Amino acid sequence: MTILKTTNLTKKFGSFKALDGVNMEVNKGEIYGFIGPNGAGKSTTIRVLLGILKATEGEAQIFGLDAWKDAVEIHKRIAYVPGDVNLWPNLTGGEVIDLFMKLRGATNKARREELIEIFKLDPTKKCRTYSKGNRQKVALVAAFASDADLYIFDEPTSGLDPLMERLFQEQVNEAKQQGKSVLLSSHILSEVEKLCDKVGIIREGAIIETGTLNELRHLTRTNLLVETKQPVLSINELKGVHDVEIVGNALSFQVDGEELDAVMKHVSQFGLLKLESSPPTLEDLFMRHYEGSGHTSTNGVGGE
Repeated sequence: MTILKTTNLTKKFGSFKALDGVNMEVNKGEIYGFIGPNGAGKSTTIRVLLGILKATEGEAQIFGLDAWKDAVEIHKRIAYVPGDVNLWPNLTGGEVIDLFMKLRGATNKARREELIEIFKLDPTKKCRTYSKGNRQKVALVAAFASDADLYIFDEPTSGLDPLMERLFQEQVNEAKQQGKSVLLSSHILSEVEKLCDKVGIIREGAIIETGTLNELRHLTRTNLLVETKQPVLSINELKGVHDVEIVGNALSFQVDGEELDAVMKHVSQFGLLKLESSPPTLEDLFMRHYEGSGHTSTNGVGGE
C-alpha cells in the first residue's frame, strides 16, 4: 500500500529549477532514506510534501490526498521533525509537547512520560535555555508520542550525541514494526544504512538512483582484502580494480561487481592465504555517484 508518492515533481524559483522531475514512493511499514549533498533538493522536496511550498509541475500525494490542496487533512496523520527546531522560548519543553499533543487530539500521557525518560529530557526547563540537542529531543518526543501514520524527518538527529542517535533509531524501528512509514532525510549514512529499506539519492534536484540497499549494491564495488603466498602482480592493470592499498602483507582494493570473477582468477594464481570480502557501504555508493562532480561537501553530504 502506497503512503507517499511523488510523480515528476518539479519546483522552480524563477529560472532556477530546485526540483527536476522527482519520483519517489514510500509504502506502508517502510523506511525510505533520502540522501544527497547540500542544495540537492532534499528539504525543498519535504517542504512540498508538507504543503509549505506549491509544486510548479507534477504531483505529490500522501495517503492518496494532494499534498498542497489537502494539507490540513494530511497533517492530522503525519509527524514532522526538522533539522533545526525552533520552539516558543517562554514555554517549558513539557508544555510544548503537551501543546503538540493537544493539537493532534492525542492523550497518551504514558507514552509521553516513557519518551521523556528514553530521551533523558528535562521537561521543566524553559525552551530558551535548551541546547540545540535538547530542542531536537522536544520535537522527537512530540513526534513519537503522536501515533502518526507517516513520520517525516529532515536531519532529525542534528545536535544529538551518538547515544541519542541510537535511541532515535530504536524508536524509528519500533514505529516500523507497528506498520508506520518513515521518510528520513539524513547526512549520517550509517544511520540510513542501518534503518532504511529503500534509498533515494538526489543530486541537483533529480533522483539519480533509487532502490533497496541490495539493489543499489549491484551498481557498486565489493571491498576485498587478500593475502597471498607471492606478491600479486599487475593488479592495478586489471579492469574494474580501484583504490589498491598495501596493508602489511595483504592487499586491499575494490572491484566492480561485473569484474569480480576475472579479478579473483588472477589473484588466485599467486596462492591465496586469506580472503576477506565485504559488501560496499552506502558511503562507497554515495561517493561513487559524486566522484568528480564537484558537489561533495567536506563529509560527502549534508543538510540544506
